[in-house]
Amino acid sequence: MRCILTTLFLLVALHALLHGIRQAGMGRRNRVDHLLHAVMAVAMSAMPWNLHRWLSGPTMAVLFTAAALWFPLTALHRRTGHAVAAIAGWLPLAVGMAAMAWMPRMPDGRMVLPPDALAGSVPVTHHAAAVAHAAAAPATADAITVLLTLYLLVYAMRWLNPLPPPWSAADTAHRAAATDGPYGHLRDGAMALGTAVMLLMPH
Repeated sequence: MRCILTTLFLLVALHALLHGIRQAGMGRRNRVDHLLHAVMAVAMSAMPWNLHRWLSGPTMAVLFTAAALWFPLTALHRRTGHAVAAIAGWLPLAVGMAAMAWMPRMPDGRMVLPPDALAGSVPVTHHAAAVAHAAAAPATADAITVLLTLYLLVYAMRWLNPLPPPWSAADTAHRAAATDGPYGHLRDGAMALGTAVMLLMPH
């Protein structure tokens, strides 16, 4: 599974990078889009092998959080119609970047009690309150993970479907802007599917 995911992400990175460099007539915003795709895919390729500890630093968190904001904000400048429709067209890519920023901070589900609690020097009521507070954080984190995973899975199935449902005129424009040739939609769909799988894997 790890080899499959790594190969998938590296192919996505290569596709995004080649089209971002070689495609003629592409504006600066579109080139930044492709560069962000490539950077995220390369980073994701290391995660199945537990080589992602360098991703947990503040620099990478700021980078992928900024990338998550880049797509909806720049969509407002590219829009030709309603602002909400413009942002919605790029929201899946923003969610993927947000998932990348979230992954290194996902809790592993373990609860480590302080030594004084284990020694019995902490009152029972304080210990119970600490346990309840510690349990609330993983529950919230799990909810965020589930929402991100479900969104990415729905998006992946929509783009990988060989017989997609009819698209509105606005959706078609955003889809064309977000893809490259006949394989752009497969790239984005595969990236979303791989990201959803990584969200479900233990870190």
